[in-house]
Amino acid sequence: MLLLALDTSTPAVTAGLVALDETSGAVDVLAERVTINPRAHGELLTPHLKDAASTAGVALSDLDAVVCGIGPGPFTGLRAGMVTAASLAHALDIPAYPVCSLDAIAAEAGTGTPLLVATDARRREVYWARYAADGTREAGPAVSPPADIDIGGARVVGQAGAMLTDTANEPSYPTTNGLARAAASSVMARGEPEPLTPLYLRRPDAAEPGERKRVTEVSR
Repeated sequence: MLLLALDTSTPAVTAGLVALDETSGAVDVLAERVTINPRAHGELLTPHLKDAASTAGVALSDLDAVVCGIGPGPFTGLRAGMVTAASLAHALDIPAYPVCSLDAIAAEAGTGTPLLVATDARRREVYWARYAADGTREAGPAVSPPADIDIGGARVVGQAGAMLTDTANEPSYPTTNGLARAAASSVMARGEPEPLTPLYLRRPDAAEPGERKRVTEVSR
């Protein structure tokens, strides 16, 4: 199966083409384009996916599915990837599979030891999730100040790992390989995918204006 993997939940703008073996679940990354730029998700994602497809020698009409990171992440960047994934899936009449972006980082990091994945949530907080040695997610995703997160002997990976420990490791961001591996079982089952629902985990900064205060006239 040919998959397009997208993620804009972190400063990394990621798009890649993957061949997924339906029998073994093996993932072969055919092409990938990544730029670290937290302010250019909307501008770079479509050129990245077109360039990756061209490099892989794949037409978008050849795709069997789209895999998209759904966060947690900031509203502005996250929606760029999700809108693109939903639009392509609708136009091509193919399924779009959501993946927790922290799960994608964990899948890239591999199994064998407990993991704690952390990415920058701004406001001096981190998005995080904890994984058992076999890759099963045990806690999260959640958003917390670094001081409130118990590492508990886990290997720390992810962009914000340095906010938790001096020994943070790669990978820092979701990768094409990690996204595809995290989604592989769902894609291979060919079931109806879950909706592309973003994991914001907290309210946006912007708020609807409240009712205007009445002005009381004062007699002189």
